Order: sequence, then structure tokens, then C-alpha cells
Amino acid sequence: MEFLGFQLRNMLFVAPMAGVTDRPFRQLCKKLGAGLAVSEMVTSNSLLYGSAKTRRRANHEGEADPVSVQIAGADPAMMAQAARYNADHGAQIIDINMGCPAKKVCNVMAGSALMQNEPLVAKILEAVVAAVPEVPVTLKFRTGWNRENRNAPTIARIAQESGVRAIAIHGRTRADQYQGNAEYDTIALVKSRVAIPVIANGDIGSPRKARQVLEYTGADGVMIGRAAQGRPWLFREIEHFLATGEEMAPPGVKEIHDILRGHLNELYAFYGEETGVRVARKHISWYTKGLVGSANFRHAMNQLQTVEEQLAAADEFFLGHGAANERLRYLDDAQAMKAA
Repeated sequence: MEFLGFQLRNMLFVAPMAGVTDRPFRQLCKKLGAGLAVSEMVTSNSLLYGSAKTRRRANHEGEADPVSVQIAGADPAMMAQAARYNADHGAQIIDINMGCPAKKVCNVMAGSALMQNEPLVAKILEAVVAAVPEVPVTLKFRTGWNRENRNAPTIARIAQESGVRAIAIHGRTRADQYQGNAEYDTIALVKSRVAIPVIANGDIGSPRKARQVLEYTGADGVMIGRAAQGRPWLFREIEHFLATGEEMAPPGVKEIHDILRGHLNELYAFYGEETGVRVARKHISWYTKGLVGSANFRHAMNQLQTVEEQLAAADEFFLGHGAANERLRYLDDAQAMKAA
């Protein structure tokens, strides 16, 4: 499937998530069915290019094409410089963040806060597109600043006129943060008004929901974030359902255990043991969320300090959940609320 000059497996995208979409997670999602994965946000502040965190975020060694790097900032010149820097270091797509609702980003008028200043949006987009003429530029944003100011159609028009090649829209405003339900009317409206590809994002957590959103909005693809945490196989399930209309059987205990173990080993190799163990805790928590016995397991897991202890505890937990061909035992809603 062609997208911005690249052949993708499909139009299922991994949303950029700070502290989540590192290289190991991006590679795993691509392996399990995602067509494209966008890196976690990289600052446009050139003073931070040399930091260990920024170097890790910009590490794409061995990653399958295309490599999409998201940058964030509020100064057109610095954003242009960041785009050029990342393109020179392997980025094949530059994505601009105007969707992050976090206060530490919006307080410096970056992320979704930029949607309040449409002239500045135009300047940033024009500067970035001009800085990397050989690299396609994409934009991720929200439906608006708040529900009274849903200006996504205007931002989309500015993006198209500035030379942005594709856009992704989260179906909430900045004021909504991640509360309430995503709405798709605004995404559908934007799709009807622009000629560039539109990717729909927000509350897409199942194959049926993905198809529903695609049909309702007319979007060219969907972007999935939080629903893929601890469930990276969601992409292949959606891919299968869109192609066949049939739901794929969920993975068995052994396969999930194998996926988790492989993910953990990639995290340890990428971050080193000390940081890797710390980062792994949240992923283990997501993989086991809702499972029988998971609350006590996660509490004990957070006390472990070494790779060996972490792997042994994960092995014991999953081996206790049944044979290879069995499915995991999840709590029902009442049990889950009590366990939480």
C-alpha cells in the first residue's frame, strides 16, 4: 500500500507516545501488523540534541522503513533546524506534534496549544517543509483547543497549503485531554475538505471499532495509541478483520508469554539493565492488566531490581495461566474493579 512514496503493509499506524513508542515497541508493533510507527516526540531545542534521552529517541538502528520522527516546538526556525537534523540522521518522514495536551508541552505553547495561533502554525509548517524538501512532512493535531473552538478544518487547510503531505487527527480537543469519548464528526469534516491523506485517531481499541471509524470518517487509515499498550498484536487483528470480515482468535498463553519475553529482552538491550528493568515494569503491567492474579503480581514485580528476577517472575506468572493452546483468564468487570 503506497503512502508518501513508501510501500506500507497497511494503513494502520502506531501513535507517537512519550515514554512508550521507543525503538523496541515500534519494531514489535510493525512485526505484529502495523504499517507505520511514529517515534516518540523529540524536542526542537538544539541544546538537547546531545542528551542521552534524545539520542535514544533518535536511535533507529535496524528499524524497518519508513522511519518517522516526531518533533515538537513553537519556534519556526528551531523546528526547521530540528527537522533538518533528524533528516540528516535517518528520518524518512518528519511528523510535527500539535496534538500533545500535556501541560509541560502546552505551557511553552507547543503541542496542541499551537492550535490557538493559526498564523504561527502556518509559519512553523512552511519552515519545516522548506527545511527538508526531500522528506515528506506530516502533522498530528486535535479537533481544536476546546469544544467551542474546533478549528481542525482550518488547521488542515493551512497544513495542505503549507506542503504537509498527510495529517492525523485525534478526535478530542486539547481541553478534553483523554477524558470522555473521541468524536469523529470533525475528522469526517476535515476529510471532506482536503485532498491529502487523513488518519483517524482516538478510542480505536478493536477491529470492529477500526472498521466503524474508517467507514464513518472516510479516513485513509487509523492510528492507535493506548489500546496497543500490552496488546501489540491488535494491529494484526485489525488487519485480518478489515481484509476478511472475520475476527482473529486471540493469542494463546504461550504466544503472549513469548511476545512479552522478546519485548523485555529488547528493552534490556536498548536501555541497559538498570533503566531497562524500570521501563519494563509499565509494559509488564499493561500485558497483564485484567488477568486473574495480576494485581498482586504487579505489586511484587515493582519491587524487583534485576533482569533475572523480572524474567523469572514473568515466566512463573504466565506458566501459571495454562497450557500453550489455552487463552488467558481475564477478570470480569466486577472482579477487575475490586482488584483495582
